[in-house]
Amino acid sequence: MKFIAASIASSIYTQVIQKPKPSHLDLYRSSSHMAYKNGLQILSLVALLCVSFCAIEAARTPFACDPKNGLTRSLKFCRTSVPIHVRVSDLIGRLTLQEKIRLLVNNAIALPRLGIQRYEWWSEALHGVSNTGPGVVFGGAFPGATSFPEVITTAASFNESLWEEIGRVVSDEARAIYNGGTAGLTYWSPNVNILRDPRWGRAQETPGEDPTLVAKYAVRYVRGLQGNGNGNRLKVAACCKHYSAYDLDNWNGIDRFHFNAKVSKQDLQETYNVPFKACVVEGNVASVMCSYNQVNGKPTCADPDLLKKTVRGNWGLNGYIVSDCDSVDILYSSQHYTATPEEAAADSIKAGLDLNCGPFLALHTEQAITRGLLSEVDVNNALANTITVQMRLGMFDGEPSAHPFGNLGIGDVCTPAHQELALEAARQGIVLLKNQASSLPLSTTRHRTVAVIGPNSAVTVTMIGNYAGVPCAYTTPVQGIGKYAKVIHQDGCAGVACNDNGNFGAAEIAARHADATVLVMGLDQSIEAEFRDRVGLLLPGHQQELVSRVAMASKGPTVLVLMSGGPIDVSFAKNDPRISAILWAGYPGQAGGAAIADILFGKTSPGGKLPMTWYPQEYLAKAPMTNMNMRADPSSGYPGRTYRFYKGPVVFPFGHGLSYTKFSHKIAQASKVVSLLITNPRALTNSTDVMARYTNCNAQSLDLHIDVKNTGLLDGSHTLLVFSIPPTGRSSATKQLVGFSKLHLAAGSEQRVRIGIHVCKHLSIVDEFGNRRIPMGEHKLQIGHIQHSISVLANLHQIKS
Repeated sequence: MKFIAASIASSIYTQVIQKPKPSHLDLYRSSSHMAYKNGLQILSLVALLCVSFCAIEAARTPFACDPKNGLTRSLKFCRTSVPIHVRVSDLIGRLTLQEKIRLLVNNAIALPRLGIQRYEWWSEALHGVSNTGPGVVFGGAFPGATSFPEVITTAASFNESLWEEIGRVVSDEARAIYNGGTAGLTYWSPNVNILRDPRWGRAQETPGEDPTLVAKYAVRYVRGLQGNGNGNRLKVAACCKHYSAYDLDNWNGIDRFHFNAKVSKQDLQETYNVPFKACVVEGNVASVMCSYNQVNGKPTCADPDLLKKTVRGNWGLNGYIVSDCDSVDILYSSQHYTATPEEAAADSIKAGLDLNCGPFLALHTEQAITRGLLSEVDVNNALANTITVQMRLGMFDGEPSAHPFGNLGIGDVCTPAHQELALEAARQGIVLLKNQASSLPLSTTRHRTVAVIGPNSAVTVTMIGNYAGVPCAYTTPVQGIGKYAKVIHQDGCAGVACNDNGNFGAAEIAARHADATVLVMGLDQSIEAEFRDRVGLLLPGHQQELVSRVAMASKGPTVLVLMSGGPIDVSFAKNDPRISAILWAGYPGQAGGAAIADILFGKTSPGGKLPMTWYPQEYLAKAPMTNMNMRADPSSGYPGRTYRFYKGPVVFPFGHGLSYTKFSHKIAQASKVVSLLITNPRALTNSTDVMARYTNCNAQSLDLHIDVKNTGLLDGSHTLLVFSIPPTGRSSATKQLVGFSKLHLAAGSEQRVRIGIHVCKHLSIVDEFGNRRIPMGEHKLQIGHIQHSISVLANLHQIKS
C-alpha cells in the first residue's frame, strides 16, 4: 500500500496542488486551473486514484525479493547492501541448468521457489512507450502513453537537449506503467542504423544518414531513457539496434533474413559502427541488439569479432547482447550457417550473445551442452550479463515504492506537460523546404477559409508511424488548421495509394472557394514499413496529379505538406511556381496536426533541417540496395551514398531547411594551427597522414566560437551546422558533419555559440584498413557560407624511441 499512497500523493501534487512556474503556464492551464476552483475535484481525484491503484495492487503479481515474502528476504541475492556482482553470482548458483536455459530467452520463466516471477524482456520505446512488443500491455489504469514524433522527424530538430528530454519523459511513463504491473523495464530502443538508402522501409525509425548526427541522437536518447547521473542504477534499460550494417528489409526479392552485407573495413569503422560505438562508450547503453543479416559472410549474432571482441571487449559494454527476434533460428534454418541447431545455439552464445528473442536457445542449448559444444560456464556468463542489468534496474529490490522512481504512477502518464512536449517536438522537427515569395506564414485575417485536401489531411494513426503505442489523443491536420481558419475539407484520394482520380473535381472546387489551400500528401505504413522497402521515390499513384490540378485551381497560395519517413522526389512541386511552399512533417506524432497548423500560421517559425538527402528518382537505377559501399565508383557508374560521398543532383540536400526569418554567422574565435605530438614512429606511414592512435589527438580539442544573429523581423529557431572539409585530395568525402547547435533568437538579437572540435574524431579520415588517420595540411570548417582554415602539423621532434 506504500506504492498506492505514494502514487496518489504524487498525482495530486502534480495535477492539483503544485502551482506551475509562470514560464510554463501554457503547459498546465488545461489541466490545473479548474481543480483550483473547486476543492471537491480534489476529493474526486483521490477517490479515482484510490480505486485505480487498488485495482492495480490486486491484479499485479508480487515483485521479486519483496520483504514481506519470508521465503526470499534472507537470500543473499535479495540483499541490496551486497555488491551487485555478488548478488548475481549467488542467484545463478541457486539455479538448475534447466532453469538457467529458460532464462536465456525473452519470455523468461518464473522461479516460484525463489520468489521470482516470469519476465518479458521485449518492450519497445522508439518514440514513446509502445505495445508493439509483448512486454507492455495497455488497458485499465494505463490505456496509452504519450506518442512523440517518429525519430526521423525528431532528428530534424538537431536539438540534443530535446532528444534527452523526450527520453526522460518516455522513461517516466515506462516506470509508471511498470510500477502498475503491466510493463517491463527493458526497452529495445533506439534504432541507430544509418539511413544509407532512401528506399529503406524503416527510414522513419532512424535519426538519418549522418554518423555524427545518429551517434549524438543515440547518446542523448539513451541517457534520457536510462537516467543520466544515477551512477550504476538504471531507470530503464535501453538497447541500441540493429548491429550492424542493417538497412535492407525486403527489396527486389532479397530480404533481411538472407542478405549478406558485404562491407569494407573502411565503411564499417567510418559509418555503420559509429552510432553503436557512441551508444556503448558515451551513452553507457545497457544493451546492444545484433541484426538478422550477415556481415561479410557471418551472421552478426554468431560473430565473435563483432560481439565479444568489439562490443564487449574494445568498447566495454556494461550490459547484455540480445538477438533480433528469431535471428538465431534464422542463421540456422534460413541462412544454413550451421549444420545443426545445437551448433547455432553454441556459436551464438560463445560469440557473445546473452539473450535470445525467440525460443531457439530454450530448445537447443541443453543438447548443445550435452554434445560438448558449449559449457554451463558459458551459460552462466550470459546470465550474469542479463541479471546484472535487472539488478541495476532494481528488479530484485522488492516492491518499488521505497526505491528510486517507485513513486511514479497513473498521474505521470499522458500529463499535460508530456503532451505539450510531443507538440513542441513536432514543431521543431518540421522542415520548410520551399517558401516562394514568403508565402508562409498564412494570415488569420487574409486567409480565413482554407481548403485542406489530401489523403493524409485527416489521418490519425499515420502520424505516429511504426513502433508506436496507443497515444493519449490525436490532433489531425484538419483539426489543427481548423483552430485558425474555417476549413473546407476534401480527401481527394482514397488513401495514399491514390489509385483513383474520380474525386479530384471536388478538391478543385474546394481550392477555388478558399483563401488558401493546404495539400497534405505523402506516404504511410502501406508504402514504407518494416519488411516493406519502397520501390520508388515519387508520390504514390495519382498524388502528383492531384497536387498539380489543385494548385492550378487554387485562388490563393497553395502549400504542400508531406508526411513520410524517407525522402520523396517532389521535383515537380519544387519547380512549380503555383505551389507556393512545401513543408515536410515526417510522421509528427499524436499532436502532428496542431504542429503543422502552428507552423503554417506562424505561431512557430520553422527551424528543422533535413537529416537525409532527398534524391531524384533517377538515382535508384544506379544504386541497388544491396550495394553497401558508401563511396562512389565512377568506373561502374555507382553514385555513392549520402551527402558525404554522393556528388550528383539532389531534390533537397542534407541539412536543408528554411525559416521565416534570416540568420547570419560570424566566426568570433578559432584556432588556426594544430600541432600533433607523434608518440610512435609508426605514425608516419606516409608524408601526408599520421596514424591517429600514435598521436596525442585524443587530448586535443578546439573551441570554435560563432556569433549567430537574427537579422530578420521575426523571432525564430536556428540550427547551426558545422562541417569539416579535409585537405584537397585526401578523402573521397566532400565534407562531414562535426557539430551542431540549436538556438532560439528574438528578432535582432545575437548569441555566441561554442562548438567543440575533437581532433581525433573530427579532423580524421578512415583508410581502407579501418584505421583512423589525420591528414596533414589545411583543413576547413564550414558554417553556412563561411569557412575557417586550420593547419594540422606533425611535431616530429619528440618521438620517443
